Amino acid sequence: MVETRERPRFALGRGTASGCLVPIAVLVGVILVIGLILGGTYNGMVDKRGGVDRSFADLDAQLQRRNDLIPNLVNAVRGALGQEQAVFGEIARARQNYAGAKTDQQKINAANEVDSAIGRLLVIVENYPQLQSNQNIRDLQTQLEGTENRIAQARRDYNATATSYNVSIQHFPRSLVAGLFGFHKRPLFAANTQARNAPTVDLGNNPTTTTLVR
Repeated sequence: MVETRERPRFALGRGTASGCLVPIAVLVGVILVIGLILGGTYNGMVDKRGGVDRSFADLDAQLQRRNDLIPNLVNAVRGALGQEQAVFGEIARARQNYAGAKTDQQKINAANEVDSAIGRLLVIVENYPQLQSNQNIRDLQTQLEGTENRIAQARRDYNATATSYNVSIQHFPRSLVAGLFGFHKRPLFAANTQARNAPTVDLGNNPTTTTLVR
């Protein structure tokens, strides 16, 4: 009787399995690397967008403080004026528009309307000696001037943060991730044409220049 030897049954199968695992491992590694890159890019844009939101919130707080100061100044000035009543309606509309603004762009537009209205009011104050000598109006104007200075700094900070964010989401490959996850450009806070020229307000012996938009 001839003795037969059995061939190994699984040697070929093991080699084939090992060969298949290599490309799978490479594919998994590539996917993992891509995922890490995309995740890091996404998280970086989220941080930048959060910085823009925080910066605009700081600016919004100063703009709201100015909005709250305006009624006191208007009431102090209104009683001493027998004319120039149109500016009060303009200020009221501008404040109402800011209070009702929902988006950043709407708030920027409304804030520029407030700038223009305040500019007109301060020019009127300059032309009335009895207003210039009113201590209450002087104090309110000083508070408003301090608020305008803080607004100017907050605007610069916001514009710098928003510009950095806007540039970052346009760079490749961030632009792909930005389009995929809905990262959009943020509006910059630019002064309108009417608000660029700051009136000089003299409320006493020490002239004070109030810069409404910087």
